[in-house]
Amino acid sequence: MASESDPDPWSKDKKDKFESKSRSEWFDPCQEAAARSIACLRRNDGDRSMCQDYFQAYRDCKKNWTTRRREERGKEGKLF
Repeated sequence: MASESDPDPWSKDKKDKFESKSRSEWFDPCQEAAARSIACLRRNDGDRSMCQDYFQAYRDCKKNWTTRRREERGKEGKLF
């Protein structure tokens, strides 16, 4: 369920992978939470009301990731 999501989407290994990828390469540290959301939709024949916990876990992961990334970039003196 939602509690299975990675508690730290900006862990050192994910940060290193994100920072070392090419600009054209896509990387989402919350991909596991997204995959669980999609799997829930498939299990429940597209009934979104049955998957709200999974959707919230994905939103929380993305919010945590963007906040942590913004904070670290601010410490480095980078705006974007």
